[in-house]
Amino acid sequence: MKKYFYIFIFLFLYSHVAAHTTHYKGIIKIEMEVFRNNKSIGYSNYFFEHGDNTLTVKNYTQFKVKLLGANIFTIASEAIEKYKKEKLIYFKSTTFQNGKEKYVNLNYNSSKNKFIIDGSSYKGEASTDSVIGNWWNHKILEANKQISPLTGSIKNQVVQLIGKENIIINGKNYDTYHYKLKSKDKSLPKNKKLDFDIWVNKENNLIIKVNYSRMGNWEYRLKSFKIN
Repeated sequence: MKKYFYIFIFLFLYSHVAAHTTHYKGIIKIEMEVFRNNKSIGYSNYFFEHGDNTLTVKNYTQFKVKLLGANIFTIASEAIEKYKKEKLIYFKSTTFQNGKEKYVNLNYNSSKNKFIIDGSSYKGEASTDSVIGNWWNHKILEANKQISPLTGSIKNQVVQLIGKENIIINGKNYDTYHYKLKSKDKSLPKNKKLDFDIWVNKENNLIIKVNYSRMGNWEYRLKSFKIN
């Protein structure tokens, strides 16, 4: 009986998130600050353009990790994704990681009802229940597959609701749902596994914070957002 009670609670809270798939309609900008070991190193900012049944999202991400004054890890990325009637139809990104170029070109093929991906790590098809792995769209918590926004690779994932939490970001309190997102395939090498803690604002379903550990403790924290 206890087991079914927890399943019920999970489905109730999960459906609460899923029921607000149009929450971003009034949003025109989301700014996230990137931290490593609690030190600000860059940003990941999203800009939204709304049309008749369409949405275009542009992302600019840049950060640098320095050691003894030298850059030891750098990212500079630009991406654009397009939606029609809330369905992804196009995604393109170019990323320079430590000077090496990575890319993704994705298009929706209506005759196949598939995504066609040309990426630096994967070329082929993907099912339309896959979600671009970014930090503006809470639909990432509803999917069982995510597409890397850097390389186009597809990763199976599992999402677990940890519970309700109150967190403070930039001096402001947020009531959130805390989720754990991990790779479904436990045999993957550690540097290939998904392992994220994600906090979503209960009020507007914005992702407030993302935390993960890989060569240090990383956090993406909501800095500001603007609603039209």
